[in-house]
Amino acid sequence: MLQRIQSIYLFLAALVIAGLFIFPLVHNVYVNNTPTTIMVTGIFQDVNGQQAHTTFFVALTAVTAIVALIPLVIMFLYKNRKLQITLCYSAMLVLVGYSYWVSQLVKNTIDNATINFSNYGIGILLISVSILLLILAQKAIQRDEKLVKSADRLR
Repeated sequence: MLQRIQSIYLFLAALVIAGLFIFPLVHNVYVNNTPTTIMVTGIFQDVNGQQAHTTFFVALTAVTAIVALIPLVIMFLYKNRKLQITLCYSAMLVLVGYSYWVSQLVKNTIDNATINFSNYGIGILLISVSILLLILAQKAIQRDEKLVKSADRLR
């Protein structure tokens, strides 16, 4: 049942995670007196007035793509609601670990540079939004499971 509300939540969670490729995690942080922007694809620094991709995060990019596909996989397992619920919980745990990895990567990249609230990008918030969407999807799946069980009792 792809038209259910949990499918919308799961699709939005996948879109939000995919948004990490567009939005920066941290921007305009001065590392070695050079304005730096950190994204999941790598580090962008000012080189001769132009933003240049100086460091690539291959592992983080690959894991981000895989994590973005997880909600889509969950969405198409609509016939097995118990598996969907389990995978939603697992995806939430994966996202918590992923957010820790991202935060440690940003922390290690900027070393001793100071980050103000204005330096945080939208990408930092997107992981939390996707966890919230997964929670909403999991609750909707549980409601469907409860509805199906009550209908089975009436037969």
